[in-house]
Amino acid sequence: MRVLALDHGTVRIGCALSDPSGTLATPLPVIEPPEPRAVAELVAEHEVGRVVVGLPLHLSGEEGSQAALARGFCAELEAMLSIPVETYDERLTTKMADATRRGGATGARDSIAAAHLLQAYLAGQAAIEERADD
Repeated sequence: MRVLALDHGTVRIGCALSDPSGTLATPLPVIEPPEPRAVAELVAEHEVGRVVVGLPLHLSGEEGSQAALARGFCAELEAMLSIPVETYDERLTTKMADATRRGGATGARDSIAAAHLLQAYLAGQAAIEERADD
């Protein structure tokens, strides 16, 4: 199942897509302006089975105004899509994206941040599945 990760912002949405095995995350072009309909088109085009939206938490773990906007965007997507839409902690993904770009990666900062978000999500899901198999 392919998973689409989104780094939601008020100006653009960074996007990353997993491979069908749920192992690798690849940045996609950003969606600008941030429209739920454009996300729905990506879901259909890539046969996505789940959407993960980054939840911007403060380092303390508390939610602020940006987290409220992300949750509102999730609600819009849930109303449009027939697949699961969930949030996932995106703390430090932008800093990770900056380091990745300094290392030579190309692509939009927001989409590289979405790829880091997706890699963390996929690793977490793999760990859950591994524990369930034990």
